[in-house]
Amino acid sequence: MKVIAFFNNKGGVGKTSLVYHLAWMYHELGERVVAVDLDPQSSLTTAFLPVERLEQLWPGQEHPHTILGAIQPLLHRIGDLAPPHVEVVDESPWRSLSLVPGDLGLSLFEERLAEAWDECLSDSPGEAADAFRVTSAFHRVLERAATQAEAELLLIDMGPSLGALNRAVLLAADAVVVPLGTDVSSLQGLRNLGPILMEWRRGWRERLDNKARPEELSVPNGEMRPIGYVILQHAARDAYPARAHQRWVHEMPRVYRQALLHEEGEAPSPDPHHLATLRYYRGLMPMAQEARKPMFLLTPADGAIGSNAAAVQDCRRDFEALARRIAAAAGSPLAPRPT
Repeated sequence: MKVIAFFNNKGGVGKTSLVYHLAWMYHELGERVVAVDLDPQSSLTTAFLPVERLEQLWPGQEHPHTILGAIQPLLHRIGDLAPPHVEVVDESPWRSLSLVPGDLGLSLFEERLAEAWDECLSDSPGEAADAFRVTSAFHRVLERAATQAEAELLLIDMGPSLGALNRAVLLAADAVVVPLGTDVSSLQGLRNLGPILMEWRRGWRERLDNKARPEELSVPNGEMRPIGYVILQHAARDAYPARAHQRWVHEMPRVYRQALLHEEGEAPSPDPHHLATLRYYRGLMPMAQEARKPMFLLTPADGAIGSNAAAVQDCRRDFEALARRIAAAAGSPLAPRPT
């Protein structure tokens, strides 16, 4: 099982759309993949599922078929995890795309996670056991979701905060991809992220050494290894960002290297950590949202004709190349496409 989180401290860069399209691309490439919506805004869930299904998942106060349903016993201190619901989005005998649906109520777990972080250092076996169950909750949900879906690849969408909720999410991740917009705010988010990841790794190692930790409990190793960044430019011409944003793009390799890898000096060119620059695909996104499918699966029946048809093919080529680069960087290279 390989868990890849997509995270930056700066919101609004197109992260959810990136996770949505990559999940579909891995499915297209024959993988069994689970998309996991751990952003309380739940935008990934609304991208995958029709309104009728959302109304069933979020009917009132009780949401047993979302991520909130899985962690609710821990939230209310009445037990451990409930079995997570894994929603099948598309399936065939040799591949599948599934979703762990998000929930606005997930934000209620933040305070419980903050308390548990400190209590993981307790020398009381009972207090430490509860704290480790809470802190490892997302890790164990991912394990169970992967088993249910028979999946080896899980992609996490998460919010931009640096709070206890996202700390627990990132602890469960093997690898981290950083989506970046071409603006100064994305660079500042990148600068914030490096020291925080280092602090969280160090803090988790200290907690794992606690002799009161329950040995039988599955806990994450807290690797959260940065494997690269993706530049998302929605107003680009061809493959290049607008000229006004070039200065920020020029800074990204050096800032990523310093903040995330703790290496000084200029990055080599081309930067091996620059996974892709995804450009604006001539207005395909509104068409894809209307058709409720990824941009690279649009057809003439959806309106993808003329230059839009060519853009669909460009989009497919770019996302396949990115999917392969991310999988390889995460240590799970995909089989080459048959010739």
